Amino acid sequence: MGERQGIRVKYDPPDPRRSFTIMSDDDKQNGKKSNWHELEITGSVRNVSPELWNLQFLTCLFLNNNNLSRLPVEVARLTSLVHLDLSCNKLRSLPSELGDMIQLRELLLNNNSLRSLPYELGRLFLLQTLGLSGNPLPPEFINMVKEPNGTNRLLTFMLDNLPVCSRPPERPWVQIRPIDRQRSGTTFTVMCYNVLCDKYATRQLYGYCPSWALSWDYRKQTIMKELLQYSADVISLQEVATDQYYSFFKPELARNGYDGAFSPKSRAKTMGETESLQVDGCAIFYRASKFLFVDQYIVEFNQMAMAYSEGADDMLNRVMPKDNIAIVALLEVKDVGALHQDQRQHIMVSNSHIHWDPEFRDVKLVQSMLLVNEIHQIMKQVATERGIGMHTSGSGEALPRGLNIPLIMCCDLNSLPDSGVVEYLTNGRVASDHADFQSLKYHGFLQRFMDKKGNHVSPSGSHVSHPFNLASVYDGIEMPFTNFTYDFTGIIDYIMYTKDLLAPLGVLGKIEDKWLSEHKIIAYPHPHFSSDHIPLLTELEIVADQRQ
Repeated sequence: MGERQGIRVKYDPPDPRRSFTIMSDDDKQNGKKSNWHELEITGSVRNVSPELWNLQFLTCLFLNNNNLSRLPVEVARLTSLVHLDLSCNKLRSLPSELGDMIQLRELLLNNNSLRSLPYELGRLFLLQTLGLSGNPLPPEFINMVKEPNGTNRLLTFMLDNLPVCSRPPERPWVQIRPIDRQRSGTTFTVMCYNVLCDKYATRQLYGYCPSWALSWDYRKQTIMKELLQYSADVISLQEVATDQYYSFFKPELARNGYDGAFSPKSRAKTMGETESLQVDGCAIFYRASKFLFVDQYIVEFNQMAMAYSEGADDMLNRVMPKDNIAIVALLEVKDVGALHQDQRQHIMVSNSHIHWDPEFRDVKLVQSMLLVNEIHQIMKQVATERGIGMHTSGSGEALPRGLNIPLIMCCDLNSLPDSGVVEYLTNGRVASDHADFQSLKYHGFLQRFMDKKGNHVSPSGSHVSHPFNLASVYDGIEMPFTNFTYDFTGIIDYIMYTKDLLAPLGVLGKIEDKWLSEHKIIAYPHPHFSSDHIPLLTELEIVADQRQ
């Protein structure tokens, strides 16, 4: 997602002055329920009951000051533990499964007989305190943990040196409908991919990923390998840093037959040359042997918010400060088939990155409305300037001037499928009092977007509409997520298309659930996945009679 908040939340350790009360007979008779999440077992205990590992509601477990010589692997069942005290026992080793207890904030192992540590402890990325004193461990471990921020330094060292699991199986190609090779419809493939800008890829945000796998030198190579492996005819990338577009993506893809267009976020205009190179934006690449570049258009949401701010205070207060952008490219298909040598075929591709913050659902919806409206205006302009006239859809229905250009929208919408944003795009309309507007002051703005039936009534009960017949290429396809981080997993990336002008033939399927589970993959990025998003890929066919 565009800008991110850290995953390390404030942690208050348990009160060392622990106390307990015993429920009275009267309490039991009156049906009082026991509610406890901490457990202390102390008293020269050598073994604990296996039933202990079934208490998965525990958040704190105190097993210190006993005579435990081993810790069973079943301890990893206690997935809710945030505090585990094993100090002052006789432990000689630890199970590697301890590294699966990723909720742990404190792990106290002081005064045992540990001579080594499992490197899987490096996976405990939320751990804030690791007590190791009083153990015959290698000096480098002891010295490292004594340094400032020592726990984090030691865990990073362990994670960086932990062997990487085997590669995942290839994502399957899911056929939606077979292509009829006898037909003359043009086909092409499209990829949408948020590549995770380098400045956001920090250990503070992605502590579960080895530092070497977060480095841009590593990630850019694996990302490029992905792009070339799938070899889409059109590639839309979000979160591309300006300097990386010009120094890496553009020259590398040019060597493989692509040309491209790019725009950074609006803030770049306010910065010096050096600073502006770090600003990320959206890029569209296209296979030069397949498409001819006609024109590009930049959509700056903050500028549009100012233009539509009259009578809508929150356009200035909430939408205008956000500097998200979209880029729109008009491409001409070079080979339209032997039967249509005398005709021209255009497609329009938009690539957008909508604001990230879930508290600004209204901004996401308004930005999406502004985007679709601007694309509509661009299409009408293109139709007038380039002589693209009226046409009929696949169903024989006449289309308004300009709307006969097939549209592909690649988007990181930062919005789930049940959001107002997706409802608006795929249904063609959304209630102007939709909950995602959050009852904020958009009245003047919405009045301008109101459909004809709603022009003379109050915004409540009326709708905002758009003229495109859009759908997601992944409709009806199982895809559990497109963005996979520790604190968020969901579908927020989309490839949308105009249903009356294009038909999806297939899509790239999901990553195998079994592999994720077996290898205990809790989130991306990962050495095998260089972004917190996954690439979406589809093959589209232009409905055969849509040539202009």
